[in-house]
Amino acid sequence: MNFEHTEDRRMLADSLNRFISEQYAFDARDRIAKSEHGFSKEIFQQFAELGVIGALFSEADGGFGGGGFDIAVVFEALGRGLVVEPLLGAVMVGEALSAAGTDAQKEKLADIINGVTVAAFAHDEADTHYERTRVATKAERSGDGWVLHGAKAVVPQGEQADLFLVSARTSGNVDDEAGISLFLVPAKTAGLTVRGCPAIDGGRVAELSFDGVKLGADALLGAEGQGHATLERAIGRGVLALCAEALGAMEAAKAATLDYLRTRKQFGTLIGSFQALQHRMADLLLEIEQARSAVINAAAAIDTGDRLTRERALSAAKFSIGRIGALVAQESIQMHGGIGMTWELPLPHYAKRLVMIDHQLGDEDHHLQRYIALGKESGKEVAA
Repeated sequence: MNFEHTEDRRMLADSLNRFISEQYAFDARDRIAKSEHGFSKEIFQQFAELGVIGALFSEADGGFGGGGFDIAVVFEALGRGLVVEPLLGAVMVGEALSAAGTDAQKEKLADIINGVTVAAFAHDEADTHYERTRVATKAERSGDGWVLHGAKAVVPQGEQADLFLVSARTSGNVDDEAGISLFLVPAKTAGLTVRGCPAIDGGRVAELSFDGVKLGADALLGAEGQGHATLERAIGRGVLALCAEALGAMEAAKAATLDYLRTRKQFGTLIGSFQALQHRMADLLLEIEQARSAVINAAAAIDTGDRLTRERALSAAKFSIGRIGALVAQESIQMHGGIGMTWELPLPHYAKRLVMIDHQLGDEDHHLQRYIALGKESGKEVAA
């Protein structure tokens, strides 16, 4: 397999990395992340103009990429810059629209790609525990339309979103795979309450409450009660994006740590000359390369037609990223010493982001269990 990116992807990566280094320095990022909105609409629009959002979508959807490696290239660069703009929501909601949307619903993709519409993925609930099939929010038929009741938790950049993709149960028990439906809910819909708060690692998140939210028939995305497959595809794209983002953050933390070891002196000697620190740094470099291999494997598998191959690769990558991300965070800070814990330095913000990525869309333990379960499922198919 050829692991070299195409010329187009290399050009995209170079342009995006240059833009982030020039326009998104740490001080600027810190101000944006702590701002009232939690991200910069101007920067988000500039990402759209650079073609960054378009790279996340196929030509059929109005973009010019859409492959697993396109997503990986974009989000690795975003991870290096600790970017808080809502591109994760764009890729997840966009994938759902592409997979299950009607022609009229797919028209919304153009505004997402152009940065006009901020889309947010609203699936997690307070007691979900990462289980994709656990959906308590309910949608009931009302004439030709629907009425939603329930709540969604920790929706990234939900306060500023224009459009939500919401999962709701239309039949079955709370943990059933069947009976999950997906709905497109405009942010200004009557009965929808959005309550925001700062996120631990920068930006903002929101809690959504649906109190008798009335939707038209055209709000239903895909077939009633059969939203799980679309949900899985959207989450899969999100998992790949987060893994690539974490890889970019690891690379930034590694570079900062290497620079510190090469310049910090103790008792008149560069601490990078200490054999114990050299061994720890060498181990860390190997772990980061393992993380890169996991991301490459997931990016290659996400475009395959085989569901089990795709999902196992994604869960394997998310497990690896969770374990290695925590290790990179810990080791980088420890090798910096006390200064590694000061908020004025970018490093602890990278460390915090790495830890929090582990908790998005399923943590290390969840994906290890899922990987094992998918392996048993694969074994049954082979036996059959």
